[in-house]
Formats: sequence, structure tokens, C-alpha cells
Amino acid sequence: MRQERNNIFANIDWILVFLFIILVSFGWVNIYAASKTAENNHILDFSTKYGKQIIWICLSVPLIIIILFLNSKFYERFASIFYLVSIFSLILLFPLGKEINGAKSWFGFGGMSLQPSEFVKAFTALAVAKLLSDRQYNLKLVKNQIKAFIIIFLPAVLITLQPDAGSALIYLAFFFVLNREGLTLNYILIGSAAIILFIATIFFGSSWVIFSLILLISVFVGYAIYKGGKRFIRFNWHKIVAIYLISSLYILGTGLVYNNIFKQHHRDRFEVLLGLKIDNKNIGYNSYQSELTISSGGLTGKGFLQGDITKGNFVPEQHTDYIFSTVGEEWGFLGTSSVIILFMFMLYRIIYLSETHTNKFGRIYGYSLASILFFHVIVNIGMVIGLLPTVGIPLPFFSYGGSSLWGFTILLFIFIRLDAHKNYDW
Repeated sequence: MRQERNNIFANIDWILVFLFIILVSFGWVNIYAASKTAENNHILDFSTKYGKQIIWICLSVPLIIIILFLNSKFYERFASIFYLVSIFSLILLFPLGKEINGAKSWFGFGGMSLQPSEFVKAFTALAVAKLLSDRQYNLKLVKNQIKAFIIIFLPAVLITLQPDAGSALIYLAFFFVLNREGLTLNYILIGSAAIILFIATIFFGSSWVIFSLILLISVFVGYAIYKGGKRFIRFNWHKIVAIYLISSLYILGTGLVYNNIFKQHHRDRFEVLLGLKIDNKNIGYNSYQSELTISSGGLTGKGFLQGDITKGNFVPEQHTDYIFSTVGEEWGFLGTSSVIILFMFMLYRIIYLSETHTNKFGRIYGYSLASILFFHVIVNIGMVIGLLPTVGIPLPFFSYGGSSLWGFTILLFIFIRLDAHKNYDW
């Protein structure tokens, strides 16, 4: 038993490893298709995007071995230190960071760049798992909820200030984890209501939404009085008034922020998404070209390296955030469906293994991993097919970039390491 415990490859879930290899390999194939040119078509040309990605993939192997070599207890014991170091790395970006596309999100090392926010997700997941797995920690207490919110939103705020709002949005995924561990569903319901009111305010304007809210509440109150009579009037009227006042203030604040604080290009993105404005040549160009590229693939696709829209470089950043459009054009509906099925199977496998953990730390970390992956996949694919605004979120294991690949590799293989020894007494 001890010999098996000391073997870093003992009890590893090879299904997850196999899914990782498939996704990374197919991702590289599509990076090659999206970045290959007539001048640069040698697979081992390391000056190209696909050549550099090969280097990152190869460097992932020793990284994986190191992660698996460390004892499972190591990640729980030093979770807080990992988290603090990652926060410090985000702070250092402000004086030392390299600005790319208007955001100070990168550290430059010669010809190489690293994006700390891609690694902070894993260390935040460890910190959340460490906090919530404490035997004396009760998530139903408000003071404990505040502690969890601080751990989750501190990196999100620092990332937003870079500014990189897309990467900061990912931290909302941790609410699924908190809900699994006992946090009331009201937070998610309130968040969903806030999103609906935000969109409605943009679409119809503050005045119409507030007036509609009055009608809705009036109908609800009338029905409740009819059913509950005086008892409802005596005990619930103040809650109705409070909900209305808070909602109205939120709607007015949303209109004020949207019209006076949001920059024009931010407003344009929302208005294009909601159909209030058609702009296929400027703000909506990326989404329009991406949708056109995917739809041109049909059922089976045009074939590997046969995508004429991909070859023409009509989709900006196609090798990174819009890599899914390459899959759609060259591999068609069958290819895109297969990718989604692979991701869904990986998520199912992670959740299934998490539920079998005897150690609470491993279960919470597993749910954090699944939530982050789910959020990335949904937002990225939704963005590429035009259902969501462009926010600059990579597709896990697919999009070009060493930071993204390493960040998700660390996230996944820490879980694989924890899962491998879940039945041992740490």
C-alpha cells in the first residue's frame, strides 16, 4: 500500500488525462490551421504561433510531472501561501507589467510573456477549498460568507483594474461552488435578476423598466392579497416596497453608469449584441465574421486546411479567443459538436470524481475546477457564435497561448493529483 502511495502515477484517473491529451492535440491542429501561411508552413518552425504552442505543450510535460510528484497534502497545506503569492503577482503588474491591447496583464521575459491571471484561478480555487473545508467554517454565517467573497473577488478586482474585465468575470463561477457547499440560492437568483434588469434597462430604457416593474408588482400584490388577505398586508408589504425601491435604484444606477461611465465602444458591443445596432464592419466585425465562418462549414466541414475564410484571416484573433470558428469551418457541425461533447464529458467526470472524495478539500477544489471550465467554455463559445459580447476569454486547452495552456493544466492536474490519493489518510 505504501509503495502504491509513493508512486506518482498510482490511481491516476487516465480518462481525464486522455481527455486532456485529445483536447490539447486537437486544439493545436486548429491553431496550426488558423496561423499557417504560405511562407510559414513547416510544423517545427518555432517562430510561428503553432510552433511556439508546440514548445508550450512540451514544457507542460515536466510541469505535469512536478504537480503529480508533490504530495497531495502539500496543496492543502500551502494553499494560502500560493494564493497570497498570486495576489502579489497581480499587484506587481501595475508597476512592472507589459501592456498588450491596452491592458497591463502580462510580465515580459525577453521574447516570452506570461499572464498571471491565468494562474491565479488555480490558486484561488485552492484558497477557497482550504477555507470551506475547515471543520469549524459554517458558510451559512454572514461573516463567513464575507470571508469567502473577499478571497474570490480580491483577484477579480485587481484583474478588472488592469483592465481585463473578461478574465475577472470568470470568478463568478465560484458561486456555483459556494452554492454546492451550502450558500443559499438567493445569491444566484439575485445575480440573475440583476443581469435581466441590466439588459432590460439597456434595451428599453430606465423609465419603461421601472414602470413595467410597478405593473408587475401590482399584479403580484393584487393576487397575493386575493389569496392571503389581511395576513399578507400585515406582514409582507414592507418587503414588497423594499424590493421595489432597491430595484428602482439599481435600474436608475444602471442607466446612469451605462450612459455616462461606459465608453462608447462598450456601449456599441452591447447594442450590437441586443440587435439595437447593426455594425458588421467595426464593433460587430469579429462576431459577424466568426458566425459566417462557422456557418460556412455546414455539417461535415470543408476539411483540414481547406477553410478559405480561415486562410484569408478574416476573423481577428482566430488562433486565440476565436479558435472555435476554425473548428466550425474545417470540421463542421460534427466537429464543433464533438468538441462540446468532450468538454461536457470532462466536466461530468470531474464532478463525478469530486463527489466520491472522502476529503472535503478535494471535493471543493474539484467543483471549483468544473465551474471555471464550464464558465470558460460557455462564455467563449457563446461569444464566438454571437450569443454573448466579445470579452476576451480563451477556450480551455484550445486557444493559443502558453499562459492559458499552463493555467488550465495546473488547474486540472492538481485535481488529478488530489483524486489519485483521495482514499488515503492524508
